[in-house]
Amino acid sequence: MQRALDFLQKNNEVAFATCDRNRPRIRVFQIMKQEGTTLYFATSPQKDVYQELRTNPNVEILAMANKISVRCIGNVQFTVEDAVQKWIYDNTPVLQRLYTAYAKLAYFALPVQIIDYYDLNPTPPLFLHFDLLAGTEGKGFVGERFAKNGNQ
Repeated sequence: MQRALDFLQKNNEVAFATCDRNRPRIRVFQIMKQEGTTLYFATSPQKDVYQELRTNPNVEILAMANKISVRCIGNVQFTVEDAVQKWIYDNTPVLQRLYTAYAKLAYFALPVQIIDYYDLNPTPPLFLHFDLLAGTEGKGFVGERFAKNGNQ
C-alpha cells in the first residue's frame, strides 16, 4: 500500500469524481495535503462541487502517470482542523492568488477506504487492491490472458 501512497504524493493532481443527483461529475483537483491514508482538499463553498459533496459525500479519485494508476474511494468529511486549513492555505500559492484569506474556502478530508494500484509496466501487469475498512489486501490480474494461467 505504501507504493500507492507514495505515488499520490508525487502525482497530486487527480481526476475527482462526484455525483450530481444521478449523473457523474468529474474534474481535476489537487491533493493539498496527505497524512497517511487521509487526503485533504480545498474548494470554494460557492462551487457546484461543494454542494455535490454536501449532498453525497461518496467520491473516487484517480491519479495516473507512466502506466501506473492509483484509484481511491471514500467519503469526504468537512471537519478539518483549523491548523490544517491554515497550513493548506499558507503552502498552496494558487489559493493565495485566488482567495484573500484561508477562511474563505471550504476544506475537506478524504479518509481513503479503498485503494486500487495498477502498474501496467511489468508482464503480467500488477494489480493490488487494499480495503482499509476490512483490513484486507488482494492481488488481481489485468487481462484475461493471465487469468487462464492461474495468476489471479
